[in-house]
Amino acid sequence: MSLRTTTAYVEDVSPDSGALPPRAWYASSDAKSLSLNGSWRFRLSDTADAEDDSFAAQGYDAGDWAQVTVPGHWVLQGHGSPVYTNHLYPFPVDPPRVPTENPTGDHLRVFDLPADWPADGAAVLRFDGVESCARIWLNGTELGDFKGSRLPHEFTVGHLLKTVGNVLAVRVHQWSAGSYLEDQDQWWLPGIFRDVTLLHRPADSVQDFFVHASYDHRAGTGTLRVDSDVAGRVTVPDLGIDVATGEPVTVPAEPWTAETPRLYDGVLATGGERVPLRIGFRTVELSDGLIKVNGRPLLFKGVNRHEWHPERGRALDLETMREDVLLMKRHNINAVRTSHYPPHPAFLDLCDEYGLWVIDECDLETHGFTEQGWRDNPVDDDHWTPALLDRAARMVERDKNHPSVVVWSLGNEAGTGRGLTAMAEWIRGRDGTRLVHYEGDPGCRDTDVYSRMYAHHAEVERIGRGLDGGPHRRRTLPFILCEYAHAMGNGPGGLADYQRLFEAHDRLQGGFVWEWIDHGIAHPDLGYAYGGDFGEELHDGNFVCDGLLFPDRRPSPGLAEYKKVIEPVTLTADGTDSAAGTVRVTNRYDFTDLSALAFSWSYEVEGETVDSGTLPVSALAPGESADVKLPAAPAGAPAGEAHWTVRAALASDASWAPRDHVVAWGQIPVSPRRVPHVAATARPAPDDGTIALGPAAFDARTGALRTIGEVPVTGLRLDVWRATTDNDDGAAWQSDLRYGLLWRKLGLHRMRHRLDAVEVGEEALTVRTRVAPAASELGLSTVYRWTSDGDRIRLTVSTIPDGDWTVPLPRLGIRFGLSTADRVQWYGGGPGEAYPDTRMASTVGRWQSTVDDLQTPYVRPQENGARMDVRWAELGGLRIEGDPVFYLTARRWTTEQLDAAAHRSDLVPGDTVWVNLDHGQHGIGSQSCGPAPLPRYHLRAEPAEFSFVFSPSGTAGTG
Repeated sequence: MSLRTTTAYVEDVSPDSGALPPRAWYASSDAKSLSLNGSWRFRLSDTADAEDDSFAAQGYDAGDWAQVTVPGHWVLQGHGSPVYTNHLYPFPVDPPRVPTENPTGDHLRVFDLPADWPADGAAVLRFDGVESCARIWLNGTELGDFKGSRLPHEFTVGHLLKTVGNVLAVRVHQWSAGSYLEDQDQWWLPGIFRDVTLLHRPADSVQDFFVHASYDHRAGTGTLRVDSDVAGRVTVPDLGIDVATGEPVTVPAEPWTAETPRLYDGVLATGGERVPLRIGFRTVELSDGLIKVNGRPLLFKGVNRHEWHPERGRALDLETMREDVLLMKRHNINAVRTSHYPPHPAFLDLCDEYGLWVIDECDLETHGFTEQGWRDNPVDDDHWTPALLDRAARMVERDKNHPSVVVWSLGNEAGTGRGLTAMAEWIRGRDGTRLVHYEGDPGCRDTDVYSRMYAHHAEVERIGRGLDGGPHRRRTLPFILCEYAHAMGNGPGGLADYQRLFEAHDRLQGGFVWEWIDHGIAHPDLGYAYGGDFGEELHDGNFVCDGLLFPDRRPSPGLAEYKKVIEPVTLTADGTDSAAGTVRVTNRYDFTDLSALAFSWSYEVEGETVDSGTLPVSALAPGESADVKLPAAPAGAPAGEAHWTVRAALASDASWAPRDHVVAWGQIPVSPRRVPHVAATARPAPDDGTIALGPAAFDARTGALRTIGEVPVTGLRLDVWRATTDNDDGAAWQSDLRYGLLWRKLGLHRMRHRLDAVEVGEEALTVRTRVAPAASELGLSTVYRWTSDGDRIRLTVSTIPDGDWTVPLPRLGIRFGLSTADRVQWYGGGPGEAYPDTRMASTVGRWQSTVDDLQTPYVRPQENGARMDVRWAELGGLRIEGDPVFYLTARRWTTEQLDAAAHRSDLVPGDTVWVNLDHGQHGIGSQSCGPAPLPRYHLRAEPAEFSFVFSPSGTAGTG
């Protein structure tokens, strides 16, 4: 036995020693396999060479070692701590050197072969993912070492296996030369985090194979050829195919698309093994300046997906991956960019099965070199090119047989250089059936797609119109936003505005929202932890929580908004201005007609359904529209504001959702809302320090509202502040206005309220104030005018800005406290939160909720939970009607407490429910990494007037 003690391999830029060449991955065959997942013995050392290699020898006693679960990360199992950085390397940048302080985990697994394990002895050991560098021994013999954390590596081991007592030893280093190539925006999490499998390799078994399955959309035929390193036969019973490997065959077939993921079951059989195949016929090409599949251009409605679980990190099981795919399909998402590394291969199986377009991205990012102007960037250093080519090959060879993969991506945020060109050339030479993507190549020298991140709406429109300039080659290419709409905290805003551009210009082939899920780590005290919660020397805070799902995979309001914005059928009004009219139905699928959908209508008055029925809609082809006649308004329908709501739902069960799952909806107004009117018939009546006016009582000295009926009301006043969102605060590198910082600089979070006059008139109580921050001449002259008809009381608020306001307001409305309010009912937008540029998913209806459920549980607390277009609401014994409609927010803590909280656990419910009734809110935007709200969503400081009508609801304590 030879045990090597040197650790030079850790800093060697070469990708591996001893590993087999990459090949196609497949989940199963009739050859035996043995999962080595489970409980492993574990020892953690502070440095790469703190321990010798004797642990790898047979007979080593590891009885006093800890235990960890594989797949897993040791820092999430009580050994050390995770580290989050966006792009900064958490170690000195001195490639390829890494710190002496290099956490190193020794792993041991003793296993027996199953009784039916074949005796011929040929076998390989496969590691699907280890971060960041591993050295392997079996039964005391060193197999080799490797880097490339999110890529598979196999070793020949058959000659070393024993029937019982096999000792597998794996030494894993957190930092290595490979770490310089893996500076993705995510937690640094060392460990064996994907499967470890022993594979029997019978004589004449399948080694590498390549399924070529093209589709001719003109002839309706598929052409299949399976190239195999070991000769055999390919059978596809449904197509009557039985041919030798390497021989092409053309047959009538149904195509594979993300909308119609038709897979044909086949078998590749060699002399020693049978491998199941799932074949999808499709042809990807760059034609007429567009990405086309089967002759038709695509519109990506995508997401970027890091692998994440709040307890297991990047160690995902099959059911979690399936949950992701099903959630995507149910929210109309049709594409995934595997940011920023190839996913677990089983995820791609699911994309094949359920139907998602995939941009498969290489495990490559060197973003931290931007701090030094990309000096010494590995992608422009020939010494590193073999490692880059190895990563490209291991991605392509592993994933080449997936029909869902339509584009290869060289990596992410790695600058430019000769190494990337070498990768692109190798990929095109190996697989000419897909396109190549890389966002960081502004001249598009190495790519087939012009790709950008977070381009503003105006720039995207210029690109769509072909007015962007730049190199000629780039101007001939399709454009995608590989990242846009940064889903950090409350947001993202502006999705609908992007989608309108995508649909208006052929060159714009969609985009991928950043990103799928918040990377919060489950924490017993904080709820979910983010950067800095583990004492990191360097960190990027909650920038790691920027997903459309919360860490527990509950959809955020942003995901509901995205589903609505990208729905594949649009249902809009077509000249309807009465109870009878038409709805325009437009098919926005790329490939399928509407025959799989059933359409229905409902007629609603004041949010209550009066009648409903089915709506006959023809099976419109992709891109077609039709005006469909709605029925006459139901006879005897009550008076009031009325809407048609038209829905498109699955007509039968699909693989990804049950029958009646709503795919799209539209709402058409029929009659206007009724504006509340209060005749000023009651007179203010001063009496013993109070002023009575209708059902309300006021403090005679200050004019402050005290009660409405039997309901105490505290602290009613103008409010302009909101707990800034991540998008309000913006990113440190943003050159545009970061409104959250400007608002704080102006002091809008600490407004003072000066009482100027309390005037008791014949019909009204008028309170004049000025609301302004200390140290500023800016202010808002504010007048509260109260009138009543005896049963109800109306508040009219008038504001006039003083001074030169150059920034918008966060919000404009009133805030007050109620001593009790458990449930809320309202008529207006719902069921979830909405803001000016995140309102597409808000449906006018009658809704109810608890106060607690009105809150949106963003990992970092911030402004949330507003329901917009509210006509009336009931809570805490009050009924509130708006003129005009308003935003409603209610919570058991103040805005100031919300603003100060770093985690949900910081928010402690108080005895008062604080209610905001807002005339306006500033837009949300995407400025945590992308653009600020568009100007039309700004809440400008300008004269405003709005009213609310209050009355006792008779439900004090429950309403």
